[in-house]
Amino acid sequence: MEEYGGSSASALARVLEIEFGAAHDTIYEALSVYYAFPTFKKDMEEIPASQLETAKQLLDHIRADAGEDFKKKLVFHKILPFGFQKGSRDVMRVISSDPTNTVIQEITSRTRYRKLEVFWSPIKTINDIIEKISPEKNEFLQLLEEAGDVIHDIVEDEPTIDEQALDEEINKSLLVNLFEGALIESVRKGASDIHIIPNGKDAVDTYFRIDGKLQLWLRQENTAPEALAAVVKDRSTGVDRFERDTAQDGFAQRMVDGHLIRYRISILPIVSQEYERRFESVVIRVIDDRNVITDFRKLGFQEQAEKEFLKSINTSKGLVIVTGPTGSGKSTTLIAALHHVINPDVNVLTCEDPVEYVIHGARQLKIGHKMSFEQAIRSILRHDPDIVMVGEIRDKVTADTAVKLANTGHLTFSTLHTNDAPSAITRLYKMGIETFLLAYSINIIIAQRLVRRLCNHCRIPITEDNWEAAMQLGLTREELESGTIYQANGCPKCHNGYKGRTSVAEALYFYPEIKEEIIRSVSEIDEERIREIAERHGMLSMRDSGVERMREGITDLAEVLYVATEE
Repeated sequence: MEEYGGSSASALARVLEIEFGAAHDTIYEALSVYYAFPTFKKDMEEIPASQLETAKQLLDHIRADAGEDFKKKLVFHKILPFGFQKGSRDVMRVISSDPTNTVIQEITSRTRYRKLEVFWSPIKTINDIIEKISPEKNEFLQLLEEAGDVIHDIVEDEPTIDEQALDEEINKSLLVNLFEGALIESVRKGASDIHIIPNGKDAVDTYFRIDGKLQLWLRQENTAPEALAAVVKDRSTGVDRFERDTAQDGFAQRMVDGHLIRYRISILPIVSQEYERRFESVVIRVIDDRNVITDFRKLGFQEQAEKEFLKSINTSKGLVIVTGPTGSGKSTTLIAALHHVINPDVNVLTCEDPVEYVIHGARQLKIGHKMSFEQAIRSILRHDPDIVMVGEIRDKVTADTAVKLANTGHLTFSTLHTNDAPSAITRLYKMGIETFLLAYSINIIIAQRLVRRLCNHCRIPITEDNWEAAMQLGLTREELESGTIYQANGCPKCHNGYKGRTSVAEALYFYPEIKEEIIRSVSEIDEERIREIAERHGMLSMRDSGVERMREGITDLAEVLYVATEE
């Protein structure tokens, strides 16, 4: 307890939050009661504009007294001035997500305000107010706006590129600010990827992937696509600025709003109607460790799927497979599962290509030109593992290794690209894995997709013109008439009616009957028979899982139909 400030209640709160992962607001609301701090819990709609304006003015006064850095320090610690005590202009009211934070007392020594009344407030309330009265500015985009239009027409209609002219455009046009601004804005908007795509010979489009959908963020006119691609390469590590004829992979990292963000950069040469030009497509994966789900129960699996998944990972051996297309949340699920089973008593090894998120408590193997994926997974067997994650079963070598690990007393996690859970068995069988090995090495196969969550502020009951399609999925007329089945609408708080994503999944647990069915297979796996047995035990198909999400008011018909079209 000493390293957290002694034996006080506030020190205990920090221990509960940092060491045990307890919810911040739950702890500090209780702490505010313990210390008799008043509370301020309101939605933005309930706060008068005049009060927000007062808070903005007070924040400006603090900046005038103590400087911009101190103002940023208060905002970073979620401490905001918010008005005056009723009937007194001498006592300033302050809201904070941690009313015991010692930074609060610095206000009295560094500003004109000598008396404070401190209120506890939830982090979301404070963040919403900050966004309203003092939003983080993207300094790179501001510079870009001040610079005006960028220079163009420096790439002549020649098959070769004038590198000197390209350098001049990069320097004059502030394209560096466009790139750096995109890195910052992608984090603030919660994007998972940035796409930078040439649009003709003198324009570049930048898209953000938000909640699984690409959205145009900026179209930069009068800009040679080669110039922006060169900036990306110059500002990244591991790529060659002058190589334009082959695929390249690199990375970058930046501090954004006080957090270290990593970016994985993929560059591909592409063709266009401008045959004399050498265009490239750039895709940047945004890796923000704050988005990693470490609590398995926050993945949002439905009750039976979660129970069977937990049963499968709370054991000392067997193979756990998560399947689905790219971008379906497979890695997120595996990382959460690993965090559930990691402890100091076990040796956890992972073999991924590439390693995106650092998993505390695991030894993660780095794939490179000196150690291939195949060499790495073979070496794992000699490294005394208890739990292993093989990033992807991609061929017979990786399949054999995963099955061998599972059958020799190791809990093994991996992913596979198939449409549903039963077809994963067929894929492994066609890779050359014997049926008796499949039956007795696999604990569970989870097939999952991500659907967008409806915005709680603007969702509306499903309209009658969609009832027929909804009833074909299994919903009843009574449910539709009840007004509890919703569809997207759209408001300023969301993206076209959606905000965030959740999973729909089918969990194929290997009950004894399923193992027997696999062993009885001779020339091919009877997927329909396996599905029939699993559904008798309560397995929801992908579509049925989606329908349950509709009944819960989480998603809508369009999203369920989109992820379950193959059924």
